[in-house]
Amino acid sequence: MSAPHLPKVAGIDSTVPAPAHTAAPSGGHPTSAASASAPLAQPSGPAAAFQDRLAGWVSDLTTLHELIERLTRTGRLQDALHELLRAGAALVGARRGLVVLEPSDGLGPDTTLGFGLSRADLGHLETVPRAATSHGLLLDTPAGMPGGEREIVHPDLPSEDGLDPRHREVNARLGCGASYALPLTTKAAGRLGAVVWLYDEPAEPTERRRHLIGLYARHATEHLGRLLELERARTALTTLAQELLPARLPRVAGVRLAVRHRTGPGGGGDWYDALPLPEDALGLAVGSVTGSGPGVVAAMGRLRASLRAYALMEGEDPVAVLSDLELLMRLTEPARAATALFAYCEPAVRRITFAGAGHTPPLIVGAHRTEFVETSLSAPLGMLSCWEAPSVELSPGPGETVLLCTDGLLRRTGEPMDRAFARLHAAAASVPEEVRGDPAAVVDHVLGRMVAPQAAPQALVAGGGSAGGGRSCGRDDADVVLLGACFA
Repeated sequence: MSAPHLPKVAGIDSTVPAPAHTAAPSGGHPTSAASASAPLAQPSGPAAAFQDRLAGWVSDLTTLHELIERLTRTGRLQDALHELLRAGAALVGARRGLVVLEPSDGLGPDTTLGFGLSRADLGHLETVPRAATSHGLLLDTPAGMPGGEREIVHPDLPSEDGLDPRHREVNARLGCGASYALPLTTKAAGRLGAVVWLYDEPAEPTERRRHLIGLYARHATEHLGRLLELERARTALTTLAQELLPARLPRVAGVRLAVRHRTGPGGGGDWYDALPLPEDALGLAVGSVTGSGPGVVAAMGRLRASLRAYALMEGEDPVAVLSDLELLMRLTEPARAATALFAYCEPAVRRITFAGAGHTPPLIVGAHRTEFVETSLSAPLGMLSCWEAPSVELSPGPGETVLLCTDGLLRRTGEPMDRAFARLHAAAASVPEEVRGDPAAVVDHVLGRMVAPQAAPQALVAGGGSAGGGRSCGRDDADVVLLGACFA
């Protein structure tokens, strides 16, 4: 397997020895081509040695500064781990490596990432008993013990006595001649894991390289500790937001439902709901609470629960539902604003009554039309002393799908709102005719066209089907809700 070529960085080249550092004399300047080409007088004795050593120190510090600066620009744990492997490989002169993240507090996340290693290579390494590997020794040593605070060097793995047979077999398969491992430990978080770099031939880093990687690893571990806490907070917030939303969509005769929901890293307030109502009716709702963070997620949960209660009492009148919700917000959440769209659906007669409060209008997609449903212009909830707006009725045809979304879908595009609306309309119009009767396929298609598929975050998927991949080139921190209802 051919390993990737590492980028050269100032002062360090993983494949070429560092050049000798020299300094020009302080004397005059060349005045002719002959004098320019003539060799410059070099200091000799202790002065030359000192200048050479000083130049080397400056080069090493420059290298270290550049690599640490690049690391600190990473904002996600996975990105920081990849950068640690890449930069560390350059510093120790290796071509491959892996990092094992396994926090000692047991709260996770536990993960293994490779550099210059394929999935198959990582799979082979995982078959080696942990006690026989460098990272295993570092991980199994309690934090604070001597073994958990030092490096572990295997300069000649093929010739090493007492090596585990499975470890020797995997080394031969992968072509590993040596390894160099370091613990990842901080005073605040304790042991986070271990990192090991692999050499193709028997080798070990020089004292200079060990000093540099030790300084770099110290900064990297502190940065990883901070990102680990952020990652845990984001995960907890995302889990909370998901738990406040429906666990599954209801089954109602005459209509099929599908939804896609993505929570931004900051924990936004976008939400949706679908609840059966008396007389075989169905209530659909989407909304968004302004802001982000735990307080917004909690407010979103209270708002959704209140709307469900109002919908059960007077769902046939969507304007009354939103009016009651606005009054409740004014009394209990005076510092917040929210948008909402509520739809009272009667599947048996294929009729929907909408009311919206400052929300993105719904979109109807069918074999013969793709158009926005023009709800009346109105302010968001909590913005006026008294909210009220007329409702709008819609009669979808057989096989037509009504899409309800939050404005996060538009903001994810990173475009002005008028262009984002045009893009949403074009995405819905391009749904293949043969899948327009499948709400899961419709929402996946629209989401895939609105949100670029190359780097998708995890999506909460409900109602069947898999979420179309996608991370936006625009506001990828925005929540997204896309709810589809296809009428028989």
